[in-house]
Amino acid sequence: MAEVDRRTVLKGVGGLAFVGGSGLALKYAFNTDDQKQDPSQLVAKDVSESDKRLIFSNWPEYIDEDDGDYVSTLTQFEKDTGIDVKYTADVNDNNEFFAKVKNQLGSGTSSKRDLFALTDWMAARMIQVGWIQKLDAAKVPNLHANIIDSLAKPEWDPGRDYSAPWQSGLTGIAYNKAKVGEIKSFKELLTRKDLKGRISMLTEMRDTMGFLLMVNGGDPENFTDDEWQDALDLLKKARSDGQVRSFTGNEYVQDLASGNVLACEAWSGDIANAGDENLVWIPPEEGIMIWADNMLVPNLATHQDNAEAWINYYYEPEVAAKLAAYNSYICPVKGAQEAMQDVDPEQVENELIFPTDKTLSETHRFMALDEATMRNYEGDFADVTS
Repeated sequence: MAEVDRRTVLKGVGGLAFVGGSGLALKYAFNTDDQKQDPSQLVAKDVSESDKRLIFSNWPEYIDEDDGDYVSTLTQFEKDTGIDVKYTADVNDNNEFFAKVKNQLGSGTSSKRDLFALTDWMAARMIQVGWIQKLDAAKVPNLHANIIDSLAKPEWDPGRDYSAPWQSGLTGIAYNKAKVGEIKSFKELLTRKDLKGRISMLTEMRDTMGFLLMVNGGDPENFTDDEWQDALDLLKKARSDGQVRSFTGNEYVQDLASGNVLACEAWSGDIANAGDENLVWIPPEEGIMIWADNMLVPNLATHQDNAEAWINYYYEPEVAAKLAAYNSYICPVKGAQEAMQDVDPEQVENELIFPTDKTLSETHRFMALDEATMRNYEGDFADVTS
């Protein structure tokens, strides 16, 4: 998932490009049993000291930029460390990025990257199949000292041995108030006649299906196959009835601003930073989906020390506050709210950056899936959205 969004590419690279065609391709995209690796056997010589570089792939519009007298966090990192960062915004969709690196990492060769950021479920999958290097805890002390409690111990990496959240965020509803009246629930999004053919939903299966489960009264964190099928049938009906204009991974902010779409499923930081006062983000009455994007060092990275220096730097509260003030996603760093007093006092109480316990109590994560179930569910979803 920034002036547009960490997941939004206004140049028009759409999530449908990967999902298009049969869902069969996605159903077997994670069948990586023959490509499972032992990361301890795929450690490259670290040339960080002699080659002061770092190659980092991240989501689009997800980092602050130099502007006049304003010095970005990236530029300051380069000045402080002497490390030249090749920062590329080429993670447009988790599945799409997986396809970019699957052949290299699955065959035990280099992805030509030192660091990339992926959403929880994909980060978990890559760690599980052994494609990610363990971080040296001694070189990322800020991570372990400053990570907020709600992100400190995910079940797929309870010690944060392999991952470090870049940012976290919320998924809800956005609408264009100049074009349509207030929308309060996901059920309204799916059923209101004045929205027919003018809504979009996300290609991220866990976000979209989490809401469909909640509309039916289910729990995204604990559901049965029957409940999954009921939610899928609801999505099929919305599609066949013509309620849904498109499923997107990237371009929905542009469509929402232009009026092509009146309302949509949306990530929190997108709308906060779209620069359009007519665009409104709201938490649906059913609840909110929550996620994090995580920095990972892939096997055979040649600048791991530099990657760990980057991670440690972004877990300094002052740096984290500066980044959060730019992109309005949930900040993963303790102390950043206090540091925000000096960075941008107006953002200190911004719940999109520093959510209260009450807000967090209304959030849901998607249930962890075993590989067979994951393949089936991804295939089911792709069959509807493609």
